[in-house]
Amino acid sequence: QITMSNFDGVISKFRDSAVSSLWFFKEDSSADASFLSEYNKVASDLKGMAKVCAISCTDWPVFCNKQGVKETPTVMIYPTNPMPPFAFEGKLEAKAVAAKVARFIPDFGTKLAKDTIDTWLTTDPSKPKALLFSNKKSPPTIWKALSSETVFKRTVKFGFVTEDEADIIKKYNVKKFPTVMIVRGSKAEIKEMYKGEMKFSGLKEWVNLHSESGMGDKVVGAGGGKEESAEEAKPWLVQEIPELTAKSHNDICFKGEGLCVIYLKDGEITQAETEMLTGLSKRFTSQLSDRGAKMKWMW
Repeated sequence: QITMSNFDGVISKFRDSAVSSLWFFKEDSSADASFLSEYNKVASDLKGMAKVCAISCTDWPVFCNKQGVKETPTVMIYPTNPMPPFAFEGKLEAKAVAAKVARFIPDFGTKLAKDTIDTWLTTDPSKPKALLFSNKKSPPTIWKALSSETVFKRTVKFGFVTEDEADIIKKYNVKKFPTVMIVRGSKAEIKEMYKGEMKFSGLKEWVNLHSESGMGDKVVGAGGGKEESAEEAKPWLVQEIPELTAKSHNDICFKGEGLCVIYLKDGEITQAETEMLTGLSKRFTSQLSDRGAKMKWMW
């Protein structure tokens, strides 16, 4: 419960990033008394994801009038700026109110596809990437809320992958939905699976363990030489069989030791060819691993 004097500090001050709801009630109203348990459910459902507040119009009638509240119970929803606040007009039930508030929680995540995931993974290499694999078409409220959380939106990138992205699902060996994974490292080589309940508080705690490491800092290049911008995407670093180009040649071939095995192709490489080369790569790696020979495969 808030007051007229702390309204700005609790709600207005955070409207650039947080969604809030405010229930205007009167102490002696039977309608307000019967709505209390419903509103408590809203607060429980959206705990940590939105600010769910209440104010007494018995104690603060001037403030209620100023907000245009003529009768109670009234629920005002305060979306993120620049959207104006508005009165909820549906049925005053927990499910309906919570759904309306949830609709306005901003989504800072990225919907990923086969053609975009490699670039996304290698942009901002110092930031951990949180991936949600889902059999739903759009991200759930908890994922949107995590992506827009004040600290996470600066330190973690959130991606959403649907089950029809078969190549990505296969690559990350996803067996069930939903699955949440954190991918880290300049080559996205470190993968950690979330094993807890799919609840906001548990996911937030888990993501927070990884968020402290990445702030979009500059990172040292693959050769340990000069720093490079953390914004620069290097999709070839996470591809099984990368393409040899003017931009990628140092990272995938000329830097470091080993033999470069180049598959020459007129046009784009096919999935079948990628799988064939990956198979050869694994076979030769296992045969030569004890002899000190390293082979780097590309096309």
